[in-house]
Amino acid sequence: MLVKVYGSAVFGVEATTITVEVNIDKGIGYHLVGLPDNAIKESSYRIAAALKNNGYQLPGKKITINMAPADLRKEGSAYDLTLAIGILVASGQIKADDVDRYIIMGELSLDGSLQPIKGALSIAIKAKEEGYKGFFLPNQNVKEAAIVAGLEVYGIENVTQVIDFFEGKNALTPTEINTREEFYKTLDFPEYDFSDVKGQESIKRCMEIAAAGGHNIILIGPPGSGKTMLAKRLPSILPPMTLREALETTKIHSVAGKIKEAGLMNQRPFRSPHHTASSVSLVGGGSYPQPGEISLSHNGVLFLDELPEFKREVLEVMRQPLEDREVTISRAKFTITYPASFMLVASMNPSPSGYFMDPHAPVSSSPAEMQRYLSKISGPLLDRIDIHIEVTPVPFEKLTETRKAESSVEIRKRVIKAREIQSKRFESLEHIHYNAQMGTKLIREYCVLDEASLHLLKTAMERLTLSARAYDRILKVARTIADLEDSEHVNSNHIAEAIQYRSLDRDGWLG
Repeated sequence: MLVKVYGSAVFGVEATTITVEVNIDKGIGYHLVGLPDNAIKESSYRIAAALKNNGYQLPGKKITINMAPADLRKEGSAYDLTLAIGILVASGQIKADDVDRYIIMGELSLDGSLQPIKGALSIAIKAKEEGYKGFFLPNQNVKEAAIVAGLEVYGIENVTQVIDFFEGKNALTPTEINTREEFYKTLDFPEYDFSDVKGQESIKRCMEIAAAGGHNIILIGPPGSGKTMLAKRLPSILPPMTLREALETTKIHSVAGKIKEAGLMNQRPFRSPHHTASSVSLVGGGSYPQPGEISLSHNGVLFLDELPEFKREVLEVMRQPLEDREVTISRAKFTITYPASFMLVASMNPSPSGYFMDPHAPVSSSPAEMQRYLSKISGPLLDRIDIHIEVTPVPFEKLTETRKAESSVEIRKRVIKAREIQSKRFESLEHIHYNAQMGTKLIREYCVLDEASLHLLKTAMERLTLSARAYDRILKVARTIADLEDSEHVNSNHIAEAIQYRSLDRDGWLG
């Protein structure tokens, strides 16, 4: 008897429906075809034990299973439940006339219970698109899949629940989630708040500008000056994610298996990889490509602490994603594109000792040592960072102040207001939402300068020998400063402040 059941494979962040054809005939043998990997080939042992422990059996006949399309590589143990149900129906042990209306996924334990799978949200979206009635999956993944409205999503704890459902012995209740209600109900602020930061008013101003325009920022300063502390508080002033951004972000984390019994993500991700991270872990890849740190930071913040300690080749792979806001991983037989629209926040010491020409420092570094240290970061990468700012140690008087600093809530209000201006400005453009995403054409359209501003920018370009990319970055930052002031035009004050945030372009830093 031939039976077709349906599963799904995830490539990149998109799912592809897999047809599992199970044929049982006279003879002996278990033949699994359709490019399965070792985890799927081993499934026969898990299925046999799970069925036996629940009162069913693997038939002693010739079982041929084809996973179509047969030229597409299948990986992982999530097809165990699909294969098990297919075998039971094909062998006549259970009757399931409408099994072809459901997507069935899950890894089986030997007692028949289910282990979580990856990419449940992507699979549910594809199932809804292709008109399937429902989706059976492990209970641990049910919340993320139930985000998709119009699809019956059943969380399963044991294989017997699926069997009883198809035989009409036990009715299952689909999990339903009001996505909008869940999303807005749990919007709150992270534990870190800018009110904890003493002094550093100029740095807070930079952080506000970076958050308002989605700009990349690098903090340069000696140890203990508060670089990491400030960076960790940046997410607390970023505007809340939109529902579209939340779905995009949840999809990526679902594919990577990072969703732990949770539904829709509503906090912007903050990723902080260690400086020993490899190129593949940062941009994604592997024999079965997975999203890297830059994709897991999509719509959020990627924080690289002690930037010069990262290997140079690891940092260089970020150059293209920083411009294109996506990363493409190519293999011989397929190409996968992951979104990577993130804010890069980096911190670094100005020299190996952490101090540069500081007469009060315990250990100081010479200009030659400092330049050798800074040369680990390439000019093209620094060009892609909009704001460079020096962080100085906080004086004792500021540290002992009892007055509370401005809270993240207050700063966030100004950031949201500036982002609303930008959203309105770019409402006719599909992939542009804030100033940092502007291309050259949009910069020329929305950053028109008067004579005084042009003269000021020309002088800065000549004295600092800035590149064309740095020129564009200054205009973008100036546009954001103008938005924070609710100014329609970019004037010389905005340009002057934006130029000031190019510390590493000045003499004395990189030569």
